[in-house]
Amino acid sequence: LSQLLFRGKLSDPPLVFHWVPFIGSTITYGIDPYKFFFSCREKYGDVFTFILLGKKTTVCLGTKGNDFILNGKLKDVNAEEIYSPLTTPVFGKDVVYDCPNSKLMEQKKFVKYGLTTSALQSYVTLIAAETRQFFDRNNPHKKFASTSGTIDLPPALAELTIYTASRSLQGKEVREGFDSSFADLYHYLDMGFTPINFMLPWAPLPQNRRRDYAQKKMSETYMSIIQKRRESKTGEHEEDMIHNLMQCKYKDGNAIPDKEIAHMMIALLMAGQHSSSATESWITLRLASRPDIQDELLQEQKDMLGVNADGSIKELTYANLSKLTLLNQVVKETLRIHAPIHSILRKVKSPMPIEGTAYVIPTTHTLLAAPGTTSRMDEHFPDCLHWEPHRWDESPSEKYKHLSPTTALGSIAEEKEDYGYGLVSKGAASPYLPFGAGRHRCIGEQFAYVQLQTITATMVRDFKFYNVDGSDNVVGTDYSSL
Repeated sequence: LSQLLFRGKLSDPPLVFHWVPFIGSTITYGIDPYKFFFSCREKYGDVFTFILLGKKTTVCLGTKGNDFILNGKLKDVNAEEIYSPLTTPVFGKDVVYDCPNSKLMEQKKFVKYGLTTSALQSYVTLIAAETRQFFDRNNPHKKFASTSGTIDLPPALAELTIYTASRSLQGKEVREGFDSSFADLYHYLDMGFTPINFMLPWAPLPQNRRRDYAQKKMSETYMSIIQKRRESKTGEHEEDMIHNLMQCKYKDGNAIPDKEIAHMMIALLMAGQHSSSATESWITLRLASRPDIQDELLQEQKDMLGVNADGSIKELTYANLSKLTLLNQVVKETLRIHAPIHSILRKVKSPMPIEGTAYVIPTTHTLLAAPGTTSRMDEHFPDCLHWEPHRWDESPSEKYKHLSPTTALGSIAEEKEDYGYGLVSKGAASPYLPFGAGRHRCIGEQFAYVQLQTITATMVRDFKFYNVDGSDNVVGTDYSSL
């Protein structure tokens, strides 16, 4: 009744109507965030507040909303207070969100040094080899021993992406120790990313007990590798990410403690696998519904890379990935509709007026940005929920011209800033932000494209895949997990 009778202060954004005080709109939001956002946008506009597990959460949609939150100043917004309860039990202490922001920026710089162009060049070969080995009919797991069959994509591609991420980002030594039991440990950690752990990370739930066990075992594994290397007389080791981190020092002159290296390696493994696994599943599901695009991808490789005397396509390299335009567009279009993260949260630290409105967001609120909504708006991408890689064609044919982005994304000035780990895109003016913007922008964009493109290119060489029922439908999204 109070919601209907009392509007609240004029400086407060409109509050989404709800029946149950603490629960608020939590269930409606959790079932389908995008449906919830667009429904509220129709009623209240781009800025509104809803109750999320007892907390007033203010949503700012559109490109201006993205910029307002993602480029918020450190004195105004804080990510650590939001995400530390969820991530610290998974990654470990003193890294990522369990340390001051300045230290996190240094850690991102250390990892970024391990993502150089020369490293990415070597990753293409490693990822392609891992993919071929995984799908080899002689592989001991025998999942692909026959010439045809059915497969449950998410778990299979989760396994593949963790192998490719561990071999490329983590190195040969880690990958060789990555047997099925290590994969199980990863799965236990991954299950720690459940919504309830934003509030109750300490709860004695079965998945949290397994999470804590897995974190301890994986930390010990990395610590053991680091210790062996420090004790080695020869010093001959692959120049992988562990080697890179062992050489790094913080600004105060101190080397990174071994435990922090171990925890950063866990964080890197999770970051390199979690989003890529989901995105590769969506790519494959989309291609299964569009066999014509599969044929075009295969022909593109033959045309751009060339064919050997035996009819096989020549090896994929980092240099010629850029020639595969349609492959790039398949990844880009999939990320547009299936953004890895639908909600980005920040704690308000000082009152924040929203330009062009009378609203002032108080410190009792949490801010929520949803960059994925802008890439699902017809005003930016006509027929936005239609998956069509050719909408990104530089010179689209008449068949696809009506689907082209309404804003030439390349024409948007991309402001850059160094937050302590090298220049990154600060601008949030683009309606397409699958990797975020600002100081917390994902540093792994280049690696993600290399991994996704290499896996997809390798798969379309060896397989033709369809939906089991032969339809061109694509399953819906389960938003119940993170």
